[in-house]
Amino acid sequence: MRIETVREAYARRAGEYISRLGSIDATALVDQELIEAWGRSVHGPVLDVGCGPGHWAGFLHQAGVEVTGIDPVPEFIDHARARFPDVPVQVGRAEVLDVDDASVGGILAWYSLIHAHPARISSVFDEFARALRPGGTLLVGFFAGADLTEFDHAVTTAYFWPTDVLRAVIEDAGFTVVATHTRTDPGARRHGDLIAQRLRS
Repeated sequence: MRIETVREAYARRAGEYISRLGSIDATALVDQELIEAWGRSVHGPVLDVGCGPGHWAGFLHQAGVEVTGIDPVPEFIDHARARFPDVPVQVGRAEVLDVDDASVGGILAWYSLIHAHPARISSVFDEFARALRPGGTLLVGFFAGADLTEFDHAVTTAYFWPTDVLRAVIEDAGFTVVATHTRTDPGARRHGDLIAQRLRS
């Protein structure tokens, strides 16, 4: 899936997305607990990559985490700047982070890579590995599935990832996966998340 296609699809539905999903109140308590605990454990600045309307970046900021939000959709960034004026946010792409090598303590990619084509997703994790300092951590949220398959997401095509397949891609980029979880909430697709640590050089 081309980044331009994804950006345009979300731009067309930005208002609807913000109204339905752009609030911490629309998230699961177990996810809030996981993301807050992870964020507090990070040493150094955090990037919320694919921050959307900024609700997770705002949540981490409230928890005392130094966080910057990045998203390719200008409509989301405009909303985040208005709603969370104390949180730095900027237009950007996961594949080309505008940060120095080994300058980031943590990266949150919470359901922000679900549209990345499997043939190209390794370049994203390579970029995350470049940006993260050795020992830094990555937290990824994704749709878990028995097979690596695409499906018709409400916005644009997305992918189910088996945890072991995604784990292998991430570890090939220079990480060690330290924790994985899956669950199925009522009325929702199967959820997966994993935490990976950047290998020390």
